[in-house]
Amino acid sequence: MNRIGMIVAGAVLALMLASSTLFIVNQRQIAVLSVFGEIKEVITEPGLKFKLPPPFQNVVFLDRRIQTLDSPETRPIFTAEKKSLVIDWLVKWRVTDARQFIRNNNSVDMRNAEGRFSPIVQAAFNEEVTKRTVQAMLSTARDAVMQGVQKRLKDEAASFGIDIVDVRIKRVDFASNITDSVYRRMESERKRVANEMRSTGAAEGEKIRADADRQREVIVAEAYRDAQNVKGAGDAKASAIYAASFGRDPQFAQFYRSMEAYRTSLNSKSDVMVVDPGSEFFKWMRAGGLSSAATGK
Repeated sequence: MNRIGMIVAGAVLALMLASSTLFIVNQRQIAVLSVFGEIKEVITEPGLKFKLPPPFQNVVFLDRRIQTLDSPETRPIFTAEKKSLVIDWLVKWRVTDARQFIRNNNSVDMRNAEGRFSPIVQAAFNEEVTKRTVQAMLSTARDAVMQGVQKRLKDEAASFGIDIVDVRIKRVDFASNITDSVYRRMESERKRVANEMRSTGAAEGEKIRADADRQREVIVAEAYRDAQNVKGAGDAKASAIYAASFGRDPQFAQFYRSMEAYRTSLNSKSDVMVVDPGSEFFKWMRAGGLSSAATGK
């Protein structure tokens, strides 16, 4: 029984010794082997590795994949015209020198390194943005700013033991304290343009209406003129026909004119005329007048 216990205890000790001396490095990691706090070896090749048991040797791991550092907070940056802009950015980075990274960071904590590196990135953006105008930042200068920031961070990143893979601007906006004033200015400008367009439209409308009224007056005047010409020609022709017709029989002409006068004067049944029956007006209504007209005498 004691022999079996000794065998089991020996197996357990062997397993504990193996677990403390063997470790696995995968392709996503960098292993840093240290002896009493001093870095002894940096292992980048994946596989099963051997070390001395603690406290003689210890191993820590770093993530060798590309990391993303986002702008931690929104800070206004002044442009060349002293206007405030808020820029959200991100930086892609990865560990390239594990020794330098641990020395500079005093640990393998990625978040701690990002917290120390973030102000450096923000300062680089400040230096690049202050050389440019708001219009440039909102339109054409973004690529130049990102390239400039990446170039400025190159030396600083080397001191951290990291490499900057990419720098990107996610958003450029006005600071909150001037956003309202910008919106109000834009609104007033749009209202000014709208009022100007309304005024221009009203003036054009009045011009079109005035031109239409003028054309109408000209058309009506020309039509009236033509109508009067036609009417005058018709009246002249009618007068000529009447003169030619009545000239052949003057007595009939007098009779016809008297009939026209009767028709005009007695047009309504309610008309009342107070005239001497013996007047010349009723000449053709008397029997003698009618008979004379009938006989042509």
